[in-house]
Amino acid sequence: MPSFTCTMCGTSFTLPQATLDKYPRWTPRECMDCKRGVPFDKRARPSSSAAAPASPAHAAPSAQSKAPAAAQSSGRSAGLSATVEENLPLAAVLARYTKGPDTGVFTDGACQPNPGPGGWGVVHVDGGRIVGQWYGSAPQTTNNRMELTALIEAFKQLSVDTTVTVYSDSKLCIQTLDEWAHGWMKNGWRKKGGEVKNLDLVKEAFALRTARPKLRLQHIAAHSGNRWNEYADSLSTAWTRQTL
Repeated sequence: MPSFTCTMCGTSFTLPQATLDKYPRWTPRECMDCKRGVPFDKRARPSSSAAAPASPAHAAPSAQSKAPAAAQSSGRSAGLSATVEENLPLAAVLARYTKGPDTGVFTDGACQPNPGPGGWGVVHVDGGRIVGQWYGSAPQTTNNRMELTALIEAFKQLSVDTTVTVYSDSKLCIQTLDEWAHGWMKNGWRKKGGEVKNLDLVKEAFALRTARPKLRLQHIAAHSGNRWNEYADSLSTAWTRQTL
């Protein structure tokens, strides 16, 4: 049977030729476990020495993968600036990075080029285990809009009385929500320099954040080896491993 590589977890999978014949223009990009949101600890173990898959990038809760996987590149060059790093599958991220906080909600947004196609990613972790993860994309957007969207989607997943730290590598977004937005609202959603950029998202994010006073927003350095920030980054760039 024809073999494919899952763009989310990096493992190989096969499909019957009869299935492929029904959809002649279709190229499968996710294994069935990732499509179904099957937690890693519920998946069948690989029969060979191949690396075990990472947690799938779906909205369903999943368990953290502890198996190493070979690093893979998806079209972005390694060794360049911090924003042009390898776009690693999730299994490779977990294998490569170990440091940083292991509890909290980690968010990230990406756009390549900026403006251009982009994506966002969110992963909720408790004691190093994934509680839930979510991602999405937009065909034409900006990096800041994706960063804000990631925060919005994170807030939506948390009840109003949740006590947790939400991490973002965008100082601009954190300052917007925790320092500036209240003043802009009192001033009719305008700032001294003129209009507020991305006002639709700023309003939505600020309302959701204000309704969750127990949340703590905290900055985390981008591309500095923090495992779950790197993981959220990989979710946010998942669209680069698929067809928009």
